[in-house]
Amino acid sequence: MPPAPTDLRAVRFEVDDRVATVWLDRPHRSNAWTGTMHAEYRAVMAHLEHRDDVRAVVVTGTGAAFCVGGDSTALEAHVERGSYDTGLPPDPARPGGGDRLDADFAWQLGYRLPIIAAVNGACAGVGLALALFCDLRFAAGPAKLTTAAPKLGLPAEYGMSWILPRLVGATRAADLLLSGRIVTAAETADWGLWNEVTPNGVSAIAAATAWARNLAATTGPAAVATTKQQLAADLLRHDPAASVDDSLHLMNEAMGTEEYREGIAAFVERRPPRF
Repeated sequence: MPPAPTDLRAVRFEVDDRVATVWLDRPHRSNAWTGTMHAEYRAVMAHLEHRDDVRAVVVTGTGAAFCVGGDSTALEAHVERGSYDTGLPPDPARPGGGDRLDADFAWQLGYRLPIIAAVNGACAGVGLALALFCDLRFAAGPAKLTTAAPKLGLPAEYGMSWILPRLVGATRAADLLLSGRIVTAAETADWGLWNEVTPNGVSAIAAATAWARNLAATTGPAAVATTKQQLAADLLRHDPAASVDDSLHLMNEAMGTEEYREGIAAFVERRPPRF
């Protein structure tokens, strides 16, 4: 397990009751994305991924915004350079990933733990990409959302052209990706983007945290990690028979574990499981 990052400047985290909360932490800039934030986010997530006391990760923003996209200073630097720079060090932390998933933010699909976005406020550009590649999303109804890219003269960024149609369908994805128009979470509540739309940012974070704590209290850690792997694998293939075959193999393996024995004992004894 990578050590806990120190001297963090753009991200912070804490662990409580087996749920880690990670904050994008530049509230004076509405949590605008920088190379430092990018590197720190990956380092923090790499540290949390294999901690025994963490079952899920909630990602949110400090203050009134989630993340308003790339910082304007960084965007201007791209103009001067004439090319894109992730801002990452030569050998960045590599959380999650795996076959065909070792890229931002696709690595979140391959991450061992569920990642839950709590979109507490404005969410644009790279911030929206981060949220889209999370496993679940809870959002404040008034939160403003935009892909932003076409209005900056850019194509769809960070794989949004892959993930967004899978969440909302091709027609709605084209609407947002081609226009860059601003919508709210409330306006898109029935699009399939959100697990829940709440009245405000505080309640969005509370709902995401409650979901994570319920997961930690009621589910087997190996079962959840394996199911995440199955979801990612089946996004990358179109073979239901292979999915069924894999599930039977994985079930056979699981039935030989202490986790399965405890789950069945709890079910028969009508008590909460002790995973």
